[in-house]
Amino acid sequence: MLEYVGLLLFGVLAAGVGAFMLFANALFGPKRPNPVKAKPFECGVEPIAIASGRLPVHFYVTAMLFVVFDVELVFLFPWAVLVRELGWFGVLEMAFFLLIVLAGFVYAWGQGALEVER
Repeated sequence: MLEYVGLLLFGVLAAGVGAFMLFANALFGPKRPNPVKAKPFECGVEPIAIASGRLPVHFYVTAMLFVVFDVELVFLFPWAVLVRELGWFGVLEMAFFLLIVLAGFVYAWGQGALEVER
């Protein structure tokens, strides 16, 4: 049980730092309430309003493309660690994988998904 004392001490210290950060703003922060500061705000649009017009979708398409390509390229990190153990088979598999990612990128580019609408 003696080996767990360091872990317990680390947990108590982490909880203490978290609690301090949670309550430090109430103790040390400025207290100047203002009706404008208390007003809800989201991306420059009033959060409670009548829907007027269509919602621009190109922001969501860009975000989805970023997530898809980011998740796919995360596979490069474990491959880079194991590339010597995988040998030429691993290099060819990664080349095939990157070819598929590149084909998806070229397709999205050709469809105009990466263009900025103004």
